[in-house]
Amino acid sequence: MSAAPITTEILNFFADWRPAKALARHLPQFNASSLQQAIAGLLRVHLLESSYAPRDKKERVFSGWESWGPAASFFHFSTKDTNAPTEPEDSIRDLRRRARAKSMPAAVKSYPRSAQIVLPAPQVAHDLPRALLERRTWRKFAPGPIELHRLATLLGLTFGVQQWVELEGVGRVALKTSPSGGSRHPMEAYVAATSVNGLRRGLYHYDSAMHRLELLRKGATPAQITRYLNGQWWFGGAGAVVLMTAVFSRTQWKYHAPRAYRAVLIEAGHLCQTFCIVATWLGLAPFCTMALADSRIERDLGIDGVNESVIYAAGVGVRPEKADWAPWPDRTYGKRVPNLAR
Repeated sequence: MSAAPITTEILNFFADWRPAKALARHLPQFNASSLQQAIAGLLRVHLLESSYAPRDKKERVFSGWESWGPAASFFHFSTKDTNAPTEPEDSIRDLRRRARAKSMPAAVKSYPRSAQIVLPAPQVAHDLPRALLERRTWRKFAPGPIELHRLATLLGLTFGVQQWVELEGVGRVALKTSPSGGSRHPMEAYVAATSVNGLRRGLYHYDSAMHRLELLRKGATPAQITRYLNGQWWFGGAGAVVLMTAVFSRTQWKYHAPRAYRAVLIEAGHLCQTFCIVATWLGLAPFCTMALADSRIERDLGIDGVNESVIYAAGVGVRPEKADWAPWPDRTYGKRVPNLAR
């Protein structure tokens, strides 16, 4: 919010508990009535609090962010609940207009005047490189459910605890397939299952220690998925969507500097890439998105959006047998590949 510069002096004066009338002695150039009106206005917008008022429950909830504020806390809370996305055709038209006004930055960087060492081609004749090369963001799905055993494998290899390590005098920490700063692993996985063979529709929490799903709410629909993903209707045909949340206290407990917020976001990316690669290896059609209706998701999951907040979403559907939306590129390294833009 915006305010006159004198507001900062008033707020600074009340950094400690003081009687409201004391402000008049601190700012004698203003009449007492105008200062009382200023205090009342600051109370209304919650920039000041009165000792007579009951303590706000949110104050205790937000206390965990104290060491990360204002750098990380401002970014996190000011970027929640994104606006509705445009249709894909509108997005392309907007990009073309933008490109006419200013050319798109180069996709790669090179040093042509430096010595050049030609590298051997990567080894691609194995499952892992094949899955890496075949990974795509799918926006079309074949009808029918995904199999529960595939979803179980996907969750277990992406989010499951693989081993525990005991740190003397500290406690046990989890080891997973993706790295985490200090092995804090702040991310949790919730599954919105709409079409999984052998699993009723609903919202579930994945217990990463016990490798099981815990039903939180019955019923989940493609329309609900579309609302969660900020109106992206093309993801509504997915069989399951994993909503990744961060329990910030796990990371805040060890790392007090706001820079640690970067680690939380990066770890969401680690998990999402693992998710997409494993899903591709399983023959599923994965996708990921950060366009989220944060508050709606958090309300349905029953989390407060402060100590635990949604960060990322990744989903899977049945891969179409014939899909021409993303033709395979030429995989010969070192040669020009066709332009796939349309």
